Amino acid sequence: MNAELLTIGNEILIGQITNTNAVWMAQELNLIGVSVVHMSSVADEKQAILKAFADASKRADIVLITGGLGPTKDDITKSTFCEYFETELVTDENVLKDVTGFFSKRNKEVSEINRKQAEVPKGCLVIRNKNGTAPGMWMEKNNTIFVSMPGVPYEMQGMITDNVIPEIKRRFKLPFIFHKTILTQGIGESDLADLISDWEDGLTEKEIGLAYLPSPGMVRLRLSSKGFDELELHHKIESQIEKVKPLIEKYIYGYEEYGKAQPKIEDILGQLLLEKGLKLGLAESCTGGYISHLITSVAGSSNYYNGCIVPYHNEFKHNLLKVDNTIFEKHGAVSKECVMAMAKETLNTFKADVAIAVSGIAGPGGGTDEKPVGTTWIAVAYGDRIVPKQFVFWT
Repeated sequence: MNAELLTIGNEILIGQITNTNAVWMAQELNLIGVSVVHMSSVADEKQAILKAFADASKRADIVLITGGLGPTKDDITKSTFCEYFETELVTDENVLKDVTGFFSKRNKEVSEINRKQAEVPKGCLVIRNKNGTAPGMWMEKNNTIFVSMPGVPYEMQGMITDNVIPEIKRRFKLPFIFHKTILTQGIGESDLADLISDWEDGLTEKEIGLAYLPSPGMVRLRLSSKGFDELELHHKIESQIEKVKPLIEKYIYGYEEYGKAQPKIEDILGQLLLEKGLKLGLAESCTGGYISHLITSVAGSSNYYNGCIVPYHNEFKHNLLKVDNTIFEKHGAVSKECVMAMAKETLNTFKADVAIAVSGIAGPGGGTDEKPVGTTWIAVAYGDRIVPKQFVFWT
């Protein structure tokens, strides 16, 4: 079953608000086996909306529409709905009770303009609004279902969860769609693709799709498949992940299952430290304590996190972390030598098992041809071993 998501409203098109509704609906539909094939936004203009309806009916089995259901003159979705379905507006008594009750609870009189919220296209299946005054409308034409809902997110979400999804599941036998994403760091998209090329070629015959999702500092590999046996889908994808792991295991730091919160690196790090019974200490220069903020945002971090020093000025790198002044003279504060010295002393200062030290040029000034803005050195100390690495982050 294919779906299209249509947003009505000039506020979307001029960038005044972000279209979070489409993202949320796409995820909810995907979780029940409905494939979203198109998303679009259209102005509050009758001919544009009518054309969008006609175009959508050629692509999708169900069209979910948000926006344009307010009581003011610029909200024209209901009247345009009537024109498209060749019907007229009528007052729905149940919706009128809902509207009256909504204002009564707030000790307000129901105005004539608010009463118009109870008008719906004749012949539609009314979706009552528990969180507002504008009802939703379910209508069908040319084998395509159209569902119109308010643009207010919590009103729309209530309708989707309580009414639309249960009705879709009641009417249609839907497949399962399963996605699982491998989270990688420390390797670029093209290098990653080279490493797994042969494995990737074998996914087609397994009816598994692979998507590369690069972002600064990481590449996500999303495996997807569709079918009517949920356990088989899970097994099929998990078995392919086990096959690719030996090729890229040193770059994998976690996994993400669609519909669940993406695991954050600070959560994963905390779990690893807990499992191994290790304590962590930090020394942050250019990051100014931000890494510490991320670490301590995780509940229970006091079980593995001992503390942080933020020696922003070289004087305090020397005084607090015993970085020899000759290092600043020969190599500079943003150098392998500096962060290695910082990491080594951080282990001692915090009686830690693992230490991370960071020093970089955050900008906007301070960069040189040799060390441009964004140049950052990070060192990780673990026991007697210290591993430094240079990064040049985009600014």
